[in-house]
Amino acid sequence: MRRILILLLALDGLVSLATHGGDGGSDFLIGTDGATVAVSGSRQAPDSQPTTRSGVSDQGDENPRSAEETEFDECLNGWDSARRCFRPKFERDAPPSAPPGIPAIAMTDLAAFAPDAVTTVGEPGNLGVAGMPTNFVAAASTRTQTGALFGIPLMVRFTPSGYDFHYGDGSSASTRTGGQTWAALGQAQFTPTSTSHVYRQRGAYLADVDVRYTAEIDLGDGWFPVAGELTTDGPVSRIRIFEAHTALVAHTCAARPSSPGC
Repeated sequence: MRRILILLLALDGLVSLATHGGDGGSDFLIGTDGATVAVSGSRQAPDSQPTTRSGVSDQGDENPRSAEETEFDECLNGWDSARRCFRPKFERDAPPSAPPGIPAIAMTDLAAFAPDAVTTVGEPGNLGVAGMPTNFVAAASTRTQTGALFGIPLMVRFTPSGYDFHYGDGSSASTRTGGQTWAALGQAQFTPTSTSHVYRQRGAYLADVDVRYTAEIDLGDGWFPVAGELTTDGPVSRIRIFEAHTALVAHTCAARPSSPGC
């Protein structure tokens, strides 16, 4: 409680002080000339405690409070003055974002690394006989390419997984192999193989083969497969098909080159 002092008389010098305890009592100051000064007021009883608002302490905290928190506490102490108190809201720092990882790689992203297209060859010498097998061979093999994708260096390995032969007469066939020559197979000419085709009519046909590949990539930590297949469209080859006729002759063409049919 605040103490109110009322000075009744100004004295030049004070020599003694007489007090009367208790709240609401008066103090008397006696001067050297016999004059007195009466001091009236009130004081806190010795055993009373100062009033504080719950939750607010004037003792030092182990963790220093911020200026905003201190201002909020002072506002609470003066709540009876009808002031509104607002606690500041602190925005927490967003957690650091993870560094960008390697983007997902799709088969379409590897089109720039595709192996060269393969040209199919018909035996013998892109010639054939109507009604007899023409043997087709597509010499595709595993290919490894190097380069960069999305700014990241890498290696790409393509492995043939399928062959789609288009024979030019409206028919086609899909195989797991590109075929081999008759000589490599140890077979006679005009015998069936897994990649041979029989033309029914003589004429010229444009044949081609599309090779399908699976792919793997290496970013420096080993090979990883990429889902799907990549297809290369091969150029066309002109295949000429002839008719074969039999005739009874007395001599071979080597013995008599002028014989019919020679």
